[in-house]
Amino acid sequence: MTHELYPLLTEPRMVQPIWGGSQLAAWLNLPEPRPERLGETWLVYDQNRITNGPLAGRSLAEASRQLGAALVGTRTLAHYGADFPLLAKFIDAAGQLSIQVHPDDAYAHAHEAATGFHGKTEAWYILSAAPGATVIYGLAQPSSRDAFAAAIAGGQVSRLMQRLPVKAGDVIFVPAGTVHAIEAGIILFEIQQKSDLTYRVYDWDRLDAATGQPRALQVDKSLDVMHYAPPPRGAIPPLDLGAGRVLLVACSFFALEAWTLGGAQRATTDPGTFEILTVLDGAGALQAGNSALRLTRGLSVVLPAALGAYRLQPEPGATTGLRLLRVTVPDPERDLLQPLRARGVGEARLAQTIITY
Repeated sequence: MTHELYPLLTEPRMVQPIWGGSQLAAWLNLPEPRPERLGETWLVYDQNRITNGPLAGRSLAEASRQLGAALVGTRTLAHYGADFPLLAKFIDAAGQLSIQVHPDDAYAHAHEAATGFHGKTEAWYILSAAPGATVIYGLAQPSSRDAFAAAIAGGQVSRLMQRLPVKAGDVIFVPAGTVHAIEAGIILFEIQQKSDLTYRVYDWDRLDAATGQPRALQVDKSLDVMHYAPPPRGAIPPLDLGAGRVLLVACSFFALEAWTLGGAQRATTDPGTFEILTVLDGAGALQAGNSALRLTRGLSVVLPAALGAYRLQPEPGATTGLRLLRVTVPDPERDLLQPLRARGVGEARLAQTIITY
């Protein structure tokens, strides 16, 4: 199967929710006619179809089952089997998203097994934010199941929430169980576990466009999975890794880095994990073996774990170089904590960016 290992492109899934906006379609330079309310583009998802090379036409899920650890990596295979465990997306929030919460793996696998989804821990990298933009991020004060249930029944949920100001470049880590909402005027990149399990707590009394009825809430499940203490952290401070690489956030499910390349960069995939590269700015080329891809803004590429060496090259004459996000499934201790400790980074500082629990 090694002859089939090459950088994979997939067809994004476009989602047009009630709160979606028009800025993302323009930023991605989508062809006309553009979606009226493009709220999300699911860049990498296991049901997305591969569009290039010998695997074209198969879903990422089908390729993962076929190639196993060669695609998803030994760490993913050991934890989830031959399953592609992450979902990468862009979000354009012209309006407020519902106040919502997601389950963890244990709850998802026990109560939502028929969906095939995992729990949902996620992280946001803010690409742009209107002046004064905020996100709802956990509770402002400790609460309890009974008190929160009463707030839902009385339409008082919003009063209990913490609002966190955000700006371009901020990183927000949202572990499963954290009640949250992206508010209006924000475009972001989200990396998350493979899950679409969203339990709505409150939806601003909006009506479903198709039915004219209020959108459904999942109150009992929300109360089952949510954390009743305020979150222990706000925006995540980045850690400089050198050579134009910055660690934005890491946990056992994913590590998110920002790379800014002014010249060629060589790297090698880790057999333990696939990589997702997503271009934020500039243009360039990706070379791996006999495969060559042109990289442009908004493009995501999946690098199989057993791919090996690859090379990134900004386009000649590009004034901005090449700026991208890199996602992996890390071994936090081996890949991140040990090297950074060796450089003299203290435990308290490491804990701000590398979340272990």
